[in-house]
Amino acid sequence: MAPAPPAPGTLSGVLIAESLRVGSELSGVPLQVTAIQRIAVDDATADQPRHWTLLHFRAPENAAGQLAEALASCLAPTGGWYVDYSTTTEAYVVFADRVFRYARGDAATRAEVEAYARSVGVPEAQLDWRD
Repeated sequence: MAPAPPAPGTLSGVLIAESLRVGSELSGVPLQVTAIQRIAVDDATADQPRHWTLLHFRAPENAAGQLAEALASCLAPTGGWYVDYSTTTEAYVVFADRVFRYARGDAATRAEVEAYARSVGVPEAQLDWRD
């Protein structure tokens, strides 16, 4: 199930529950969970479980920066985890302690983010965020 395209004034994305650091808390950001999905993963790394819980979400577009900073402090630093979401004009890709934000469709910046993702252990098959 792919996330629905964001409506004007909103953002939408997917958070993998297993990507959160133990003991972390994501709070203070007005998220609305739109779907919860449990999947088997064929291309999980050695540091990732074989089953993931996907939390499809949306939030007000004006919360995009706040959400990115909150997620960057909650994601596990090992395992090649990230969260991606987008507004109608921008894509966000968030890693532990690192946030990327770029105009949707900007292939050069996306390539930079993909290179960073590979450097932190994201497998090629998981470089599938929508921008």
